[in-house]
Amino acid sequence: MSTSIRLATDWFGFCGQLQPDDLQAVAQQGFCSVINNRPDGERGDQPTAADIGAAAQSAGLTYVHFPIESGAPILEENILEMKRLVEILPKPILAFCFSGARSNYIFQLALAPA
Repeated sequence: MSTSIRLATDWFGFCGQLQPDDLQAVAQQGFCSVINNRPDGERGDQPTAADIGAAAQSAGLTYVHFPIESGAPILEENILEMKRLVEILPKPILAFCFSGARSNYIFQLALAPA
């Protein structure tokens, strides 16, 4: 795999940019769902959400493209959507962005008491 996975909980991991050929290894590590927090075109060298989604589907993973712009304020609606996703998606879940920090941050906000 092109990036290392860190665990926030026993059912939620986060990491930096995944490549389409990483998704089979993600499934083999026991993850059931992948959340892509990167907007398409954030950097020129990243694969498209569609390419990652197709690879995730081929690996038997549930895939959601939920882009959060780097450096932009995290809105309440973003937090509520992440909370909804972690409630409904099959677990364990792996979320990724450029470095993993944005994915972990929004996850932590989603877990915070209201």
